[in-house]
Amino acid sequence: MLNFVNNTHFYSTLYCKVVKLYIDLHTNSKQKAAMNVDNTKSQMRKGMLEYCILLLIHREPSYANDIITNLKNANMIVVEGTLYPLLTRLKKEELLKYEWKESTQGPPRKYYALTEKGEEVLKQLDESWNELSQTVSILHSI
Repeated sequence: MLNFVNNTHFYSTLYCKVVKLYIDLHTNSKQKAAMNVDNTKSQMRKGMLEYCILLLIHREPSYANDIITNLKNANMIVVEGTLYPLLTRLKKEELLKYEWKESTQGPPRKYYALTEKGEEVLKQLDESWNELSQTVSILHSI
């Protein structure tokens, strides 16, 4: 009788462990899938950020806070810690130039504008975006 009780306890414990393992694996795979989606979304946003900044600055010379505000209004959240290094890199690549302008609210502000090279790069990115957008539209309709 003791052997039967021990076996029952063993199997119920084993069953519980298997169920827990299944739940853990299932939960982890959902979490991993969610993490992969979040990572992909993040990478897509990073890939688009430079293009979006060039689009905004193309319209008119822009102050960094205006760029952040316009991106937020378009549902692309960007913080200063991301924007300033990107603006610096784009300037070093000679895609942007800047001009200091007096402000009515404090010190002078740095306004960014596209250089001729920046205009050309934006034109190329526009073409790439149109191709990608068309490709995605085609794939959605298949």
